[in-house]
Amino acid sequence: MRILFLGDIVGRTGRDTVGAKLRGLRDALRIDLAVVNAENASHGFGLGPDMAKALFEAGADVLTLGNHAWDRKEIIPYIADNPRLIRPLNYPPGTPGNGSVLVTLPDGRKALVLQAMGRLYMDPLDCPFRGTADVLANYRLGASVQAIVADIHAEASSEKMAYAHMFDGQVSFVVGTHTHCPSADAQILPGGTAFQSDAGMCGDYDSVIGMAKDGAGLRFWRKMPGEKLNPAEGPATICGVFVETDDATGKAVRIEPVRQGGRLSQAMPAP
Repeated sequence: MRILFLGDIVGRTGRDTVGAKLRGLRDALRIDLAVVNAENASHGFGLGPDMAKALFEAGADVLTLGNHAWDRKEIIPYIADNPRLIRPLNYPPGTPGNGSVLVTLPDGRKALVLQAMGRLYMDPLDCPFRGTADVLANYRLGASVQAIVADIHAEASSEKMAYAHMFDGQVSFVVGTHTHCPSADAQILPGGTAFQSDAGMCGDYDSVIGMAKDGAGLRFWRKMPGEKLNPAEGPATICGVFVETDDATGKAVRIEPVRQGGRLSQAMPAP
């Protein structure tokens, strides 16, 4: 299975660029499953239902959220009716939506996509490790599902790495989101799980993690609350990760970064 994961979409420039380019990326890389983190799509904070619908129409199979999941209250009824939009699985019981979704491809192959949120320097949610283990107990990689993708939305690289190693061999691909900076550690772990600490963001990199430099910089300079944060609106770089798996085992055979447009050095896997 050929999988494309795009990191956190930030603001209008990120939304518009992903909307315009995702179909072309799918075609160029012959993608079977496209997963996009969209929790910062609405002016940097949350996701609106209209934006989710547009991203699905642009070619996303699954959208993931994160710590800004509920910043746009209109998403609450939408997530209840749209299982391909998922939020972290370790929110407490009774939280709207689901933390995982089983996707059936047109050719009948199945892929499980799940998201967990870290707890180090983040909200004190339920344990992401135990929550993930509970979900995985219902599936067998390479048998009931041909691929499993796990988005670990976390602040600390150490927590993301620990998570990937704990589930090495049980999932096809672990990818970190949230920090908005693409990491250079793409690898296949000893048990066959592809891993990258952070996919980066889809947004303007002439910024402070996607937000306009002036307001963000003044927060550090003055250490005063209330400096307004707005998304930067220059040309966006699409950042993500490409993974190819073996359908028989569900293990990864290839992982490469994707960076297209904007300011960053470009990276495009061979077809």
